[in-house]
Amino acid sequence: MNQKVILTCAVTGGDDTARRFSSVPFTPRHIAEEAISACKAGASIAHIHVRDPETGKPSMALAAYREVVERVRDSGSPVIVNLTTGPGARFIPSTTEANTAAPGSNLRTPQERVQHILELKPEICSLDMGSLNFGKGALINVPAHIEVIAEGIRSAGVKPELEIFDLGHLALALDMVKRGLVDRSAIYQIVLGAPWGAPATTESLAAMKSLLPHDAQWAAFGVGRWEFPMVAQSFLLGGHVRVGLEDNLYLEKGKLAPDNASLVTKARLLIETLGGSLATPAEARTLLGLAELHA
Repeated sequence: MNQKVILTCAVTGGDDTARRFSSVPFTPRHIAEEAISACKAGASIAHIHVRDPETGKPSMALAAYREVVERVRDSGSPVIVNLTTGPGARFIPSTTEANTAAPGSNLRTPQERVQHILELKPEICSLDMGSLNFGKGALINVPAHIEVIAEGIRSAGVKPELEIFDLGHLALALDMVKRGLVDRSAIYQIVLGAPWGAPATTESLAAMKSLLPHDAQWAAFGVGRWEFPMVAQSFLLGGHVRVGLEDNLYLEKGKLAPDNASLVTKARLLIETLGGSLATPAEARTLLGLAELHA
């Protein structure tokens, strides 16, 4: 097991939850404040999506990303900024017209999906490593598009966090690393319990961990009610962890989380109960090689 566990907090996510749950931040100011408070509670990394500040709906606006990043950096918080490149992949097919996207789709070119990374140069950004049936449609991440986004990430000098929803995604990630399209020091983030990806079970996580490079930095998290069981399971198998309102809205059964910091605090107490301790942002930068990358 890792002596120091890196905890990522995914503070808002890209699903249309903000207007239904008051705890989900949607203005740039509130998103930045949640990232900062999550860090104070023990998170080293803040994984960030942005939303329309008027409607709360998911957004890809560069101005919103810029405001969040600048607010975090100007605050003096040591939290590591991790921006998503996931938006722009959602496709809901029409049921009446062939080759037609229904409302709710947000397909964008890979260049558009990585533009904010090139502009803002966060320390880390996510990179979805494959397509997935999701909700009423699918998240479309074909290899050719992933390669374009990966090239943008590499040219920006940003460390990729490879989002692994299933074994095929891991196979593609390993192949891209082998071909030099993704740096060997990339972080592997295993996602469990997302419909219809890998289930949140010990067997799923152990199988994917067994295929990782022996020296890989990796983490795992569970979606919804699997969030805290997977915090424990990932820690026990030697991985880092993630919680946050992107993945789960509840502190416990029937009790909504009031904010991201409450989820971080519960995860911290769980890890400490199991004998571990959370890495500080400085320690996380050392573990992930970020100090050298940005020296």
